[in-house]
Amino acid sequence: MTESSRSGGRQPDELRPLKIELGVNVHAEGSCLIEMGRTRVWITASVEDRVPPHRRGTGQGWITAEYSMLPRSTHDRSAREASQGRIGGRTHEIQRLIGRSLRAAVDMGKIGERTITLDCDVLQADAGTRTASITGAFCALYMAIKKMKDARMVAEVPVRQHLAAVSCGIIDGTPMLDLDYAEDFHASTDLNCVMTEDGRLVELQATAEGAPYSRAELDSMLALANKGIKELIVGQKRAIATLG
Repeated sequence: MTESSRSGGRQPDELRPLKIELGVNVHAEGSCLIEMGRTRVWITASVEDRVPPHRRGTGQGWITAEYSMLPRSTHDRSAREASQGRIGGRTHEIQRLIGRSLRAAVDMGKIGERTITLDCDVLQADAGTRTASITGAFCALYMAIKKMKDARMVAEVPVRQHLAAVSCGIIDGTPMLDLDYAEDFHASTDLNCVMTEDGRLVELQATAEGAPYSRAELDSMLALANKGIKELIVGQKRAIATLG
């Protein structure tokens, strides 16, 4: 695969087309539909006046996530995990990743003893579903907390910093940003990065699928991730501005 063969004629450091729409669910406190290329994720944020046992009596809130790939989100139909009676290891991993990432962005002591659950449902997958879920879930979370502030449930929107996530990889020796499925399939190294607006890392998952990667290659992927995440945060802010 060459640079010129990227979908849409993208350059190695170019994101797929991004679309973030908020308020897509009339029932949820926060909701978002995010599209990154052909990957589409529907996200809702639900606020409940309860916390897990380890948070009770602490004055601290909790943010958690559930993640699901809908049956025809990929080329072939996959059975719903609920129908199989268990949640797979990949799903558990991604749910925990989304929850950890969002908790890093919020002052948990300022939302009170409440739980905010982000439900991330992949409508259509073309790689990058976990990173798109994090980027979109931040927006749905922000919307939910803003509604809490408007209802005087909290004194402020206690978001420390904007946060987003993106994938990178090395294909035929070239570091590339925001891989689609075809690129991800050919990548010798995969990297998922969650980063705050000021460039601090929340989570980094980097795996050599073929030969080990060098420190220089890791640094080049991190530089791409930093560039992409800054652009994603611009998109987040543009969407959040529509809330008024």
